[in-house]
Amino acid sequence: MSAIISHQTALVYVMVVAAVADGKLMDAELSNISEIIKILPIFKDYERDKVYRAANDCTSMLDQEDGLDAVLGLIRDALPEKLRETAYALACDIVSVDGVAEQEELRWLEMLRDQLGINHLHAAAIEWATRVRYRRVELFS
Repeated sequence: MSAIISHQTALVYVMVVAAVADGKLMDAELSNISEIIKILPIFKDYERDKVYRAANDCTSMLDQEDGLDAVLGLIRDALPEKLRETAYALACDIVSVDGVAEQEELRWLEMLRDQLGINHLHAAAIEWATRVRYRRVELFS
């Protein structure tokens, strides 16, 4: 069975779910998603108008019964093995934008990690790197 969505769209879905996992979609999270899509090579040929369509499609699916399971299945089916850790890293980046990882966001990361078969040591390394990148100056005051 071939994937219904592209690997790039699957990565957008990962970021959208990470952004809405805590029940609130923040401007900073949307801005970060947009910036990530602009700079990462994986999105080089991804048309910008597809981002909004993908985000809308993803949130519409999430509103349905068993929507999260459906989205996770689409993500899993669309991502080749070599992009699964990339997806997890992107989810960690979006969760970290506001400086606080809520319980719902941590649960999403756990579900994604399990669904994509991310090695626990690799996940810990990705999470550590994310914490280091998103540290705030006020922590050192």
